[in-house]
Amino acid sequence: MPVYEVFALRYATHQRPASANLLYPPEGGDPHDGPMPIDYFVWVIRDAERVVLVDTGFDWPACAAYGRTMVRHPLEGLRRLGVDPSEVRDVIVTHLHYDHAGNLPAFPNATFHLQDAEMAYATGRCMCHARLRGAFAVEDVCAMVRKVYEGRVAFVDGDGEVAPGITVHAVPGHTRGLQCVRVETERGPVVLASDAAHFYANLAQQNPFPIVVDVAAMMESWRRLARLAGDPERIVPGHDPLVMARYPRHPDMEIEAVLLHRSPTGSAS
Repeated sequence: MPVYEVFALRYATHQRPASANLLYPPEGGDPHDGPMPIDYFVWVIRDAERVVLVDTGFDWPACAAYGRTMVRHPLEGLRRLGVDPSEVRDVIVTHLHYDHAGNLPAFPNATFHLQDAEMAYATGRCMCHARLRGAFAVEDVCAMVRKVYEGRVAFVDGDGEVAPGITVHAVPGHTRGLQCVRVETERGPVVLASDAAHFYANLAQQNPFPIVVDVAAMMESWRRLARLAGDPERIVPGHDPLVMARYPRHPDMEIEAVLLHRSPTGSAS
């Protein structure tokens, strides 16, 4: 079984209060509603044989439309990490929200791995509701439809293998077709939760992120994350700034990335 390096590459951030990130008011919550910023990541999985990208981030127009702060465009960040987008052969798209599925044309030689349920959700009747489609950018969804017609989407129904030691697993709740990624590393299987858990606090407090289509499914997905990882230390949330603080930094400090294949050095609180 291959053993991979896994990098969390931070490309954007946004300042927001805790109330924007927790569906239910936390017990004993701060009446002043303290800050709880959100970070945006793409993830790189690689060994000597292959590079697999997990999600593709958003571009400058989406950054402006959603009022986010770009730290470094994800394509530039990838190049600094030594990854040429044109040479990437496999891209796992955890779901089709704007911050995970932009920049698709920049990967002209990639196969995109996506859950059947996510394509159905993003193109079906649920998108008639403004609250449910708010985090989808229609041009990104249309770009993925074009990839389908080009024969470049590998659909998954539940669980699937992208490569030896790299598997995807349905974890619905945030969207109908969200998937996480399990990767074999030197410290055991690391689970990239994506938006099944935006923050460590979502798991610790059993309190969902407010963008959710099915709360019960999300809570069941937390159990699945735990089973897949085998150790809560190996679950990596999708948007928590603590990820950058907990894990060892990339040796090149100009690169906004941390090493998820190494054990965390800081606390999740």
